[in-house]
Amino acid sequence: MEKVVFFVNPSRDKGAAASLRAMELMREFEAEFSVATDAAQLPEMARGARMVVVFGGDGTILHAARAVAGLGIPLLGVNAGNLGFMAELEATQLGVLREALAGMDEVESRMMVDVTVTRGGEVIDCGFALNEAVVGGVARVIPIEVYGDGCRIMGFDGDGVIVSTPTGSTAYSMSAGGPIVEPTSRSLIVTPVCPHTLTARPYVLSPERRVEVRVRGLGNKTAYLSVDGGESFTLQDGDIVTVTRSQLVTKLLRVTGESFYDKVNKKFVEGL
Repeated sequence: MEKVVFFVNPSRDKGAAASLRAMELMREFEAEFSVATDAAQLPEMARGARMVVVFGGDGTILHAARAVAGLGIPLLGVNAGNLGFMAELEATQLGVLREALAGMDEVESRMMVDVTVTRGGEVIDCGFALNEAVVGGVARVIPIEVYGDGCRIMGFDGDGVIVSTPTGSTAYSMSAGGPIVEPTSRSLIVTPVCPHTLTARPYVLSPERRVEVRVRGLGNKTAYLSVDGGESFTLQDGDIVTVTRSQLVTKLLRVTGESFYDKVNKKFVEGL
């Protein structure tokens, strides 16, 4: 019997409308399923599962990805949010779950990144991301320097800088003028945010690069680090944020046959 975990964001799946319909399908297939509403529940509940079906927006999928990344269990996103770019299904396409349960699906592997903060030569914070790491200022521009394998890439005063994965290229990075990168590729995208110079431009780097973002000369300004839109970590003058390719990956199920290009056009062009 297949084991399936539903991860439901109640604030997005209003009245549990989509997840309740999906549960009826699970009963038809005599599949074993359980329901989680907190990402902290997922690592234990998802062990041995065929898949985790996520009901919510892109933020909900990011929470699920971080929770199960070490388990190798694929996610199937059902859009119950607004844009829902990472989701494979809309709430009106739940019948396609039959194909997923029957094994008629494809697994996409998405690159993730490790993120660390070094202060005075010691690592004081670490994490990992599917979308991006953002270093930014609070209400004021901050001085930023970006290095790749120890070589200076750029330096500028601005609102911040984004180091994203290909998956994250269609999120904050795209809004800041970064390139759209096919999500199954392997690269690190460095995108400055509102730089006060004409010379700071986005870079697409090899996935093997070690990207360092250094904040120096902050004075009375405040800088922060945010990973996948999570809680901000306050940075101090001289801190170094390092972003490298992670050994962890996120697996996403594909069952509709819709191409990445079709999705970009549907969500970002036709949806306007």
